[in-house]
Amino acid sequence: MEKHIDARGMACPLPVVHTKKAAESMAAGDTLTVLVDNEIAVQNLQRFASHKGYPVSAEKRAEKEFAIVMQITGGAPAAQGDEAPACAPDSRKQGMVVVLSGNTMGTGDPKLGTALMKAFVFALTKQDRLPETVLCYNTGAYLTCEGADTLEDLKALEAEGVVIRTCGTCLDFYGLKDKLAVGSVTNMYDIVECMQNAGSIVRP
Repeated sequence: MEKHIDARGMACPLPVVHTKKAAESMAAGDTLTVLVDNEIAVQNLQRFASHKGYPVSAEKRAEKEFAIVMQITGGAPAAQGDEAPACAPDSRKQGMVVVLSGNTMGTGDPKLGTALMKAFVFALTKQDRLPETVLCYNTGAYLTCEGADTLEDLKALEAEGVVIRTCGTCLDFYGLKDKLAVGSVTNMYDIVECMQNAGSIVRP
């Protein structure tokens, strides 16, 4: 039997609560698919499945749509009062926007600038408080595309729920439209709106 739960828009811990309830009514060998709209919920559901011993996989289907598929296994039922894992904390600082307007950091030697930008993005992943959004435009568009040294670190930020947006006009101008490898395409209207509503803007 297959069962689907649409938990998009639900705040923590509701996705886990609904998933736990559904799983308890299913038999060994059944498949449970849960839709959520953020990476934090993905992590919480993966932790829940691991806690229960269910094989689990996750797939990003759209900008704000993730599917978590778990196989219900047999075994002793959870003990009465057994608690689902707590929600993972959201480490993003609400309102913080990081603007990457170039693929180098500072002025001077381009090779040094490239190394500094790579170090900056890496250091960003190690902060206690992550940005809510990263905006990439002009040559900053290169940072989110195939072959970029910053790609894995930006993917790590996205996995923590950070929104990565790259200017579509810039991708077109530099011939990168088909090479975007992390985040989504945005436009100048959204860039302006994001920056206007930002609580703080960080520019390397």
